[in-house]
Amino acid sequence: MQTQFINDIVAIVTTSPETVGGGGVPIFYAADPADRERIALYLSRILNAMVHDLENGTYFLSHH
Repeated sequence: MQTQFINDIVAIVTTSPETVGGGGVPIFYAADPADRERIALYLSRILNAMVHDLENGTYFLSHH
């Protein structure tokens, strides 16, 4: 049996720890924008998720 997640946020990647907190999903802190992009890319491939840019130093990954 396969489980499907639809419209769920599965991870957050940020360079600004002060802008994100709580929740219930893993939060990955990146050292700089290049690191943030690399982490988001790897996670999107591993989790088969889409990356969305909030344009405040934070990306979130979700299933559609």
